[in-house]
Amino acid sequence: MDLPKNSFKAAIAEGRQQIGLWSSLASHISTEVIAGSGFDWILLDMEHSPNDLADIYVQLQAIMESPTQAVIRMPSDDPIAIKRILDAGAQSLMIPNVEDAAQAARVVAATRYAPRGVRGFSQAPRAARFGRVPDYHARCEAEICVILQIESQKALDNIEEIAAVEGVDALFVGPGDLSTSLGYLGKQGHPDVVETIEKTIGRVVKTGKACGILTGDEALARRYIAAGTAFTAVGSDMTLLARTTEQLAARFKQG
Repeated sequence: MDLPKNSFKAAIAEGRQQIGLWSSLASHISTEVIAGSGFDWILLDMEHSPNDLADIYVQLQAIMESPTQAVIRMPSDDPIAIKRILDAGAQSLMIPNVEDAAQAARVVAATRYAPRGVRGFSQAPRAARFGRVPDYHARCEAEICVILQIESQKALDNIEEIAAVEGVDALFVGPGDLSTSLGYLGKQGHPDVVETIEKTIGRVVKTGKACGILTGDEALARRYIAAGTAFTAVGSDMTLLARTTEQLAARFKQG
């Protein structure tokens, strides 16, 4: 059995646009349904959803038959949590609220075995298909994708230094926290916020690293793609479920 290839990492490195969906429902059933919908990637959220390690484990299993790639947003930069998610078989990780190069280096180290990092050794985790992938520990780094979220003014000030850290594959603009940090709580579509995000995307692209974003506003999504994002989440399962069920109920209850 060979090491699974991370087609998402390869695609964003080549600048091929990857369209994704945010998933917060913490259900292997809904994740399997979404994985067959045609998205290039699905973000399985552990920061703002009830997902824990066991939930992510079964959702990774649910996606196995699909070409859709999973990206796991960690709840923090905790190296123990990162180790456990990698052992479960995740290959692409997104780390929230990274603000400087030193923090970025610590995150990368958590994804590497010694002497290049501090990831704890496990003989035969699911990531190695229980020992069936030859030389997993020596080869896995090539397929691990490290994505760091830019979500504050401090992070904006340090973008070039963060991007320059060896092992960082991409930066992801978090519009919710970033707009809050800039003084626009709940106003992700404010012209000043949009202008800042477009400039930020340009700065990331100039570093040679891929840039990503999430927005459920189709017009903004297209603007950010035009500005240079390589991976763009265009909605969320929770929002789609809430809005479409509301609309269906309303159509039958009106009048």
